[in-house]
Amino acid sequence: MKILIADDDASNRTVLSAALARLGYEVETTTDGEQAWAGLQQPDAPEMAILDWVMPGLTGPEICAKLRAREQEHYVYVILLTGLTELSALVEGLESGADDFIAKPFRTPELYARLRAGQRILELQRELLDKRTQIERLATHDFLTGLWNRRAILERLEVELVRVAREARPLGIIVMDLDHFKQVNDNYGHAEGDRVLQETARRLSASMRPYDSVGRYGGEEFLIFAPDCGIDETVSIAERLRVALSAAAMKLSSGPIHMTASFGLSATLPCANHDMRSLIEAADRALYRAKNLGRNRVEWFHDVDLGKTISASPIRNY
Repeated sequence: MKILIADDDASNRTVLSAALARLGYEVETTTDGEQAWAGLQQPDAPEMAILDWVMPGLTGPEICAKLRAREQEHYVYVILLTGLTELSALVEGLESGADDFIAKPFRTPELYARLRAGQRILELQRELLDKRTQIERLATHDFLTGLWNRRAILERLEVELVRVAREARPLGIIVMDLDHFKQVNDNYGHAEGDRVLQETARRLSASMRPYDSVGRYGGEEFLIFAPDCGIDETVSIAERLRVALSAAAMKLSSGPIHMTASFGLSATLPCANHDMRSLIEAADRALYRAKNLGRNRVEWFHDVDLGKTISASPIRNY
């Protein structure tokens, strides 16, 4: 763990640094409050700080107040080093946001005990942040595939539609459905069906651009949107995804199985107003046409032409 020492007294810095180094801490030192504040704002800032109460620039309590006022999850545990013993001074330090005090001249056993207490608090905070991250992920991601869940992908799409409308840029929408997926569950069991969905999610994610988004829309259906893509570019992306899913068999515990998927597309036009529901409905209509025309194919829809077909030679259909 990294600890920052801020003290304008050279002898104090030397003694503190040596004591912390013996405990295995990584130590950074500064001589004034301005340097300390700058160091605590860095991306890899120390998690603990021992600050002299009175030093050039900012005082220890002033740094504490600035730390607690900022809106960041990264918590810095602060111990004030002070020769002040008045109750009013200690209250001032605590109210500024300090976590603990060490009186000058400090005693090494007391320093070690206070550091251990601070480390326990920081460990508890990390655990809480990890738990919160897990909860947030469960709320936004599909538990089986790890992709965005239905609610999250629709929220992201709505935000993206606002952006492309503001910037007059296109956006491609893809609705994809695995072909004959029910037969997988019926013939091989739901556990194998889950593995097919997981492998489908992996192949989709591996074949998309980093800034495209994919979510599990429901069952064996997936929703994808591609920023800055008109219909032609969206067709190219969908065709690439179709090949990625159908080109090689999926290796399941019951043996290899070939899967294909059908794709329905729609796209926004620059300088035009589009709502999410109509775009998804248009892609759904194209998807139904792809299913009716034999599956394992890409179809797209817009409000002038009823559609255009990208022919696909079926690899195998089940």
